[in-house]
Amino acid sequence: MQQVLIITTILAPIVAAVVQVVKHTVNLPNNALPILSLVIGLGGASVAFPFTDMDIVLRLWAGAFAGLGGTGL
Repeated sequence: MQQVLIITTILAPIVAAVVQVVKHTVNLPNNALPILSLVIGLGGASVAFPFTDMDIVLRLWAGAFAGLGGTGL
């Protein structure tokens, strides 16, 4: 569980920054931003395999936490 929180801590500001960039460049409705943030978090966690030896399920949980945390949920 500690590894999940470490990955979440690393991914959350990255996800928030990417969502802000997308929000300012693409005209999306505000209710689509949490879903976009979740997808970006899941994608970011799934490509983090060279940096950790965690299971894919744990990485996806970390990405989901980071994605939801990136929008304030």
